[in-house]
Amino acid sequence: MKMKTKLTTLAVAISAQLLASSGMAIAQEQEVKEDKNIELIMVTGSFVRRSENYESPSPMAVLDSVNIDSIGAKSIADITQSLTINTGSENTPDAFTQNATAGTSNINLRGLGVASTLVLLNNKRQVTNAQPTNEGLNFVDTSSLVPMIAIDRMEVIKDGASALYGSDAVAGVVNFITRRDYDGAKFTLDYQDGAYGDNSEYNIQGLWGANGDNGNVMAALSYTNRSPLFISDRRLSRPQDDSSNLGNPGSFFGAPGVPAGVPVLDPTGCAEFGGVVNDLGLGIPGIGLCQFDFGPGYSYVPKETRLNVYFSGSYDFDNDVSWTTEISLARNRAERGGAPSFPILTGPVVPATHPNNVFGAPVVFFGRAEGNGYDADPANTESDTFRFNTMLTGELDDGFWELSYTNASNDFLFKVEDVIKDKFTLALNGLGGRGCDPISGVPGEGLCEYFNPFATSFTTSPNSQNVIDSFSGEEVIDSNADLEVLEGFASINVFEMDGGTAGIAFGAQYRKEQLSQDYDALANEDAFTFVIGNPDLEGSLDVIAAFAELALPVSDTLDVQLALRYEDYGGAIGDTLDHKVAFNYRATDDFSVRASLSSSFRAPSIFMRNGGATSLQQLSDPLISGGNAFAAVRTSGNEDLTPEESDAYNIGFSLEPVEDWSIEVDYWNFDFKNLIIQENAQAILNANPNDTTRLIRAGDPETGPLVGVNNTYVNASSLTTSGIDFVTSYKIETDNLGSFTPNITGTYITAYDLDDPQAGKVDGAGRRNFSNIGVSTPELRANFSLGWQMEAYSANLFARYVSSYDDDQNCTDGTCLEIDSHVTYDAQFNVNLSALFDTKTEYVLTVGGVNITDEDPPQVFTNSGFDSKVHDPRGRQIYARIAVEF
Repeated sequence: MKMKTKLTTLAVAISAQLLASSGMAIAQEQEVKEDKNIELIMVTGSFVRRSENYESPSPMAVLDSVNIDSIGAKSIADITQSLTINTGSENTPDAFTQNATAGTSNINLRGLGVASTLVLLNNKRQVTNAQPTNEGLNFVDTSSLVPMIAIDRMEVIKDGASALYGSDAVAGVVNFITRRDYDGAKFTLDYQDGAYGDNSEYNIQGLWGANGDNGNVMAALSYTNRSPLFISDRRLSRPQDDSSNLGNPGSFFGAPGVPAGVPVLDPTGCAEFGGVVNDLGLGIPGIGLCQFDFGPGYSYVPKETRLNVYFSGSYDFDNDVSWTTEISLARNRAERGGAPSFPILTGPVVPATHPNNVFGAPVVFFGRAEGNGYDADPANTESDTFRFNTMLTGELDDGFWELSYTNASNDFLFKVEDVIKDKFTLALNGLGGRGCDPISGVPGEGLCEYFNPFATSFTTSPNSQNVIDSFSGEEVIDSNADLEVLEGFASINVFEMDGGTAGIAFGAQYRKEQLSQDYDALANEDAFTFVIGNPDLEGSLDVIAAFAELALPVSDTLDVQLALRYEDYGGAIGDTLDHKVAFNYRATDDFSVRASLSSSFRAPSIFMRNGGATSLQQLSDPLISGGNAFAAVRTSGNEDLTPEESDAYNIGFSLEPVEDWSIEVDYWNFDFKNLIIQENAQAILNANPNDTTRLIRAGDPETGPLVGVNNTYVNASSLTTSGIDFVTSYKIETDNLGSFTPNITGTYITAYDLDDPQAGKVDGAGRRNFSNIGVSTPELRANFSLGWQMEAYSANLFARYVSSYDDDQNCTDGTCLEIDSHVTYDAQFNVNLSALFDTKTEYVLTVGGVNITDEDPPQVFTNSGFDSKVHDPRGRQIYARIAVEF
């Protein structure tokens, strides 16, 4: 099968500038039999072949490998983070937004959730990450797809595509298409150095391909090594933003002469050993909490290594049948920094007999085992992804058929250290230490030791490493996700119309998804003092689907698309029938109008129905002065979840007022019902700060310091979002200065209306949405760029703008602080050395910078000091690349 690329003048201008809103599509051409003497193309977003001047009625964004290089992208995350249609993705991983998924990246079109965008590789599905996000969403990890060097282009359908591709295509589809029929070899070496700390990364990639008489083989490999960036390297936050009320030195409840539920500072010290006194606004000496600044040990960017391997082979048989097989492997390892130890939420009692107990009576310790002066304990992730796809394609007299099978899996291991509840209690009673027999041992004698929770551990009575090791354990979560897809369809011509031949495609799909999580034995017993633990999880989902599409070239100026898909999930989830209707009308050669109307359906995931997890979240406690609490949020599954449904429509136009000047505008709207969400912990806290059934407090169960929140997954009432995508580009040719291409691309969100189960109705546009189920939603994102090329030289300049938005975590009397607008500048210069020195081997040298003026992300009074769903904490990044192609 021969693969080609067709670019209209408009698509060239758009794809050359990172984001497109065009209905024009880069298309994959497939040659039909020679006696037809007509080439038809199969466009992303359709299963029917079309004439080569076909314009898609769906809004699309297209980015090819040249444009990917022009922005200095080292990973797919670098690409998606720059897209104005991407809102609230988790591509800057940290412990506060991605507790257990460091080293991963994802896509979040329209801010509808990282599980609502269907990610494809060469039009076929990829397995989701086995470890979910803090919100319980299993997503496709774009870091585990294929080496960047193997990608030919990325195509995005932006108006929803469930009627074509099924569940998960609620917000749209992102299709990564690899190179085809590549013949040669290519090698690239990238090095990038950050302005802060030791943060740097290098990337080595190789590509090889060979064509034969009847086929092609291609192999690609990439290796990335990234050094970490810690908060201590670049402190964007204030110390109070990263402070916990549970420190070491700590605080105590139940002290003699003090009312129940009132915390007492450690009488043996707090501030003199690095703690910060929080007097709870009472101003009473000795009363309050000893806070701990855990920020410096956490990382903005984890230490990370990635190995990606991709192989493809194709063979054309003599009977018009082609066979294609793909194999990809990814091995990702990440280590993120953390605190020396987690807060202890179980309320352990220090007995009166403890030799360091200055109260002379039993008291409850409110703190952590290790705080000031101790090294941070990292959390580690190991992700291994495998994907196999094989496909047969054949020609028919009036069309073609395709049969494919995909098998993919992700094994994800997460490890983090925490305190073992029972063993910590033993240590407080003098029966700690490795080798101590808690039954026959004598407290504080021989191999048995006391753990000293008082500040005297910094001076006269230090704790031994032996006793600390005796109650320290590692929570291990071994997760596995499997995907199998068997799919077949046929596309045939059916009848003639004024605009050409109408086509119909019909097919069926069987999909099986499996998810399991194996917690270690201690976690199965809820044995930890912070992460608590969880039972094991194992579940599966079988989906049977049938679909059909009708392409109607009604006239030379009007194309209509009709699509219908039926999916049956069985059991309590049930089935769904989704539709799509779209058209493109070319009023003149320079002006066309498009519109689409579609429905979609997303089933509750295996994890949301049957799983559970504990995450770390910063919450603002209405009952405590200065009450930002670093609390454990424990989420349990909900088997009563029902599927979410949505309707979407898009209206847009394309205009070329003069030659080489293109304008594209699209208005889009998504309306969700029964939205599947994780209850927002802050909203639960705000709704009833004294709720003893949902909130866990130390001391007084109604008014004491917050240590935990229990939540679950529910069907929210609704979410409606709408906005405008726009892009304009103009190519300017000069006689002596080369060509210039200025471009403006943007997305303006006109509405992001939420109906939160706890927070109620919320106008979320222009808000951080910290206290509800939404994501950070600046109203305007825009990219301004200028491309230049002359002979062997080229350059690109980018200005990236994000508008200001309100921070609803930090509000007083209904007035919220504003997160400032933000502008960063990127630049790149390329030299084609082979053109200068007339060599057969091609050499291209690239130097460039991201955020070249080293702009700080806007300050947010929260953990880490910035909004990781929107901004990048790394500052200026300077890079160089050498590419050699034989």
